[in-house]
Amino acid sequence: MHSSNSGGPSRRPPACRKPNQGAAMKSILFLCTGNYYRSRFAEYVYNDIALQRGIAARAISRGLALERGESNHGPMCPVALKRLQDLGIKVDGRVRDPRQVIETDFAGADKVIALDEHEHRPLIRERFPHWESRVSYWNIPDRNPDEHSDPLADIVKNIEVLFRL
Repeated sequence: MHSSNSGGPSRRPPACRKPNQGAAMKSILFLCTGNYYRSRFAEYVYNDIALQRGIAARAISRGLALERGESNHGPMCPVALKRLQDLGIKVDGRVRDPRQVIETDFAGADKVIALDEHEHRPLIRERFPHWESRVSYWNIPDRNPDEHSDPLADIVKNIEVLFRL
């Protein structure tokens, strides 16, 4: 994870890192229901890791059913924002509002990941059936971290696996 620059020799500052020369930029699309919590957290974590490792990759996130987020307040879940801060991942500038996925988001992605198969496969099947075969599914339900489970930690672990593939 990105943390403040310690000035030590083991980490190059982000400004000095160069993405893999000659490699095409890889794009990842993270999907959840409201683009408020899990997919947004995944987007920030993925992009931070790619930047720190000098990997030519970029993630975006979108929601499959923004209309179901009537209880969401503000542009992004405060629990996710706090965890990003705890991980040393900066969220610069104004945090954007959630965005609904559209066809061009699918078309522009090298890899599409929906955060919870049980919740999201039916939405993809209903709204974007011709993209269903291209979507990979994780099993990270929409709940806050507690003593029994930590969906945000699970997202970080799954993203680390993506970078090892």
